[in-house]
Amino acid sequence: MSLTLSDLNALDEAAFTAALGHLFEHSPWVARRTHAKRPFADQVTLHAALCATMHAATFDEKLGLVRAHPDLAGRLARQDQLTAESTREQASAGLDVLTGAGLAEFQGLNDAYKSRFGFPFIICARLNDRASILAAMKSRVTNGPEVEFRTALGEIEKIAWLRLRDTLKE
Repeated sequence: MSLTLSDLNALDEAAFTAALGHLFEHSPWVARRTHAKRPFADQVTLHAALCATMHAATFDEKLGLVRAHPDLAGRLARQDQLTAESTREQASAGLDVLTGAGLAEFQGLNDAYKSRFGFPFIICARLNDRASILAAMKSRVTNGPEVEFRTALGEIEKIAWLRLRDTLKE
């Protein structure tokens, strides 16, 4: 669906949530709670309001949002069970063509990361390639839990921005 900002500002809560619920992986509550902040002057203001809603959520809600993200090149991707957005995003970084040793490396890094932090590694795949994602996985696993949680939320903001730009017409 492609809407203008004017169209979006006119939507009721259910339609607004339906239109933007996909921006934050399996977490339409972010869009639903942001609806009341309408009207939005531009995409930047809308994105900022969505991110403010995310950051105002409880820790458990934010953790649920982070945990809703799939592993990169993980089991769900291999079983074609990702959202359409995640499928395109992972493909843009070349993660959809991994096999053999490359796939095993991603799986090992995903497992190590989740074991350390209790949530999947999140990076905006559309702004990275396979090599930079691997490098980030290897370096970020050494971060402290609080730093990494904040980093994950920051990456979710980038993902949501690109998804919003795909959703709205200029």
